[in-house]
Amino acid sequence: MSNLRFKQLIAILFAFTFVISAFAPYSIVSAAEEPISVNAGSAIIIEETTGTILYGKNIDEKLPVASMAKVMTEYLVLEAIEDKKIKWDQKYTPSEYVYKISQNTSLSNVPLRQDGSYSVQELYEAMAIYSANGAAIALAEIIAGSESAFVKTMNEKAKELGLTNYEFVNATGLENEDLQGMHPEGTSADAENQLSARDMALLSQKLIQDFPKVLETASTPKKVFREGTDDRTNMPNWNWMLPGLVYEYEGVDGLKTGSTNNAGSCFTATAVRNGMRVISVVMNAEGKSLHESRFVETKKMLNYAFNNFSVKEVFPANYQIKNQSSIPVVKGKEDNVSIQTKDALTLVVKNGEEKAYKPAFKIDESQLTKKGELTAPVKKDQKVGTMVVNYDGTGSALGFIEKNKTPQVDLITKEAVDKANWFVLSMRGIGGFFSGLWGTVTDTVKGWF
Repeated sequence: MSNLRFKQLIAILFAFTFVISAFAPYSIVSAAEEPISVNAGSAIIIEETTGTILYGKNIDEKLPVASMAKVMTEYLVLEAIEDKKIKWDQKYTPSEYVYKISQNTSLSNVPLRQDGSYSVQELYEAMAIYSANGAAIALAEIIAGSESAFVKTMNEKAKELGLTNYEFVNATGLENEDLQGMHPEGTSADAENQLSARDMALLSQKLIQDFPKVLETASTPKKVFREGTDDRTNMPNWNWMLPGLVYEYEGVDGLKTGSTNNAGSCFTATAVRNGMRVISVVMNAEGKSLHESRFVETKKMLNYAFNNFSVKEVFPANYQIKNQSSIPVVKGKEDNVSIQTKDALTLVVKNGEEKAYKPAFKIDESQLTKKGELTAPVKKDQKVGTMVVNYDGTGSALGFIEKNKTPQVDLITKEAVDKANWFVLSMRGIGGFFSGLWGTVTDTVKGWF
């Protein structure tokens, strides 16, 4: 081979290597950064108290959620109970609509007689444990008078709770075409409830935090509807990760499954271990079995969360940063005041990154003079700013279920500073005057020599 041909070959190989190296790192890095592989249309797992996102996949796309929409129905039932708008022992006689839907054995249901009388408690348990669709519509009618009015309330509550990618069209999570032409007014015949995985997790977080007793029902593996009557119906919980069921997972105590043709296999789970509660959502899970795939994928996420993260007090209450622990005070008996954090700052921390967070004090400048001073009187425990933290680790900072959230705690004054009386202020003024005068004289004298 001639020397020229050899040089040309080297040049071609170099160029090829450059092209490969220019594009390959992105896919390699992307794969390396993916902590787990979840076979689903979208998925998310969060820590419940802080809303910290531990894992996410396509979390902001609005997708069908099937019966997981009943989480909103549960929220509104429990809110109505708390507000004394309805009572657990309140009786209800099914409308023709509710009766017809409850008789559809191809759907999850308990049979309701058109002339029967059912308590709110019975209907709620049938919905929360067995995902009974007729019962869910009955509860909607009890609360709002009609499912159409209830749907309006569902969407209003979603906005109030901070959801951003959602559309509620019925109380059950069924596809509207399954409602036998009786779907709520203002919704189309082919509509279906849709939320993003982020919003589904946020809604579930709000439900658990606002109404923690929901887990008492959600964690019930099975119950019998109308025990001792001709309408006796076994109600096994569709959440197979509960204790004693086929996919039992330690710590799981909720929350809601769902499946339709469009939504596929869906599951919102919650579990607690070692003092940390997490909420996971998987939508359109893929696998060999429609019903089992959601549990297989959820197990991956729960294992990842519990094996890699914990909730820790990163900075204690009354924390001070060296050389930033005081603010000057004007017109006070003291010329400065100590500042400290009001509460402890608790974060979700990945294993080995306990020291990856650096604190920073942010003083409320609206309270300061142009010279950066507080003006007396200053109260004890007066809020003067916040302490935020900055991530300084080797990985990526964890995000939050609520967008634009920043972990922070209030900064407060450690003690009070009373305003100095007029005599002290006068003496300070005179002292300042003579001090300035003496400085001027000194400067002048220096100029003579």
